[in-house]
Amino acid sequence: MNVMTVRGVQKSFGGVRAVKDVSFDIGSGELLALIGPNGAGKTTCFNLLNGQLRADAGTVMLGEEDITGLTPKKIWEKGVGRTFQITQTFSSMTVLENVQTALISYRRKLLSMRERAKRLYVDDAMELLRSVGMHAHANRSCAVLAYGDLKRVELAVALANDPKLLLMDEPTAGMAPGERMDLMALTADIVQSRNMSVLFTEHDMDIVFNKASSIIVLDRGAVIAYGKPADVRDDPNVRRVYLGGGSVFAK
Repeated sequence: MNVMTVRGVQKSFGGVRAVKDVSFDIGSGELLALIGPNGAGKTTCFNLLNGQLRADAGTVMLGEEDITGLTPKKIWEKGVGRTFQITQTFSSMTVLENVQTALISYRRKLLSMRERAKRLYVDDAMELLRSVGMHAHANRSCAVLAYGDLKRVELAVALANDPKLLLMDEPTAGMAPGERMDLMALTADIVQSRNMSVLFTEHDMDIVFNKASSIIVLDRGAVIAYGKPADVRDDPNVRRVYLGGGSVFAK
């Protein structure tokens, strides 16, 4: 069974159709890349899937449940995580407190925060930090972390709701080349160990073609290619969009 099934999703802003009749499936344990040139509709598509935008038409199914039109919080509670192009951690908190806060929110203990908050879910938060290689930095403030480390903390926060599906919007943006590969290798390991699925956008084609199990290509809001990396690499429509008929993809 698919983790998510997207059928005929559309979104317009005024007279501009940002997403046009987009359909695809996300299988269990799949690392699916969503790529396309700037303005292709990638982030809009993401925002439709996790409820930040309401689709004009189409359906989004999480397993067998229709989640079309639900709020981001409701969709998050049902097991869809999200990371953003710009990290969303609380710089005034420690690394551990950031993950604890996500766990407290998911487990609906917000009314119990205040003095008790520092004692809640410490072991679970440390386990999540260990899974992303940040447990040794648990008591450091997020304000002093390097950007690559912040991305790892954000990943730990995104895992706090034990997601069936994680949406990662430009996860390696702003990172050095070596850090990019390390983060996506870590993500691939987490996908395998948790049997979780990931949909991610990415501009680094080396990462896309080395790490994705399948690829969707958007152009002007429409799907122009969808399949395994080798098939997408050789698709004439993809080559036309990226380099006017040349190849931007190393084999």
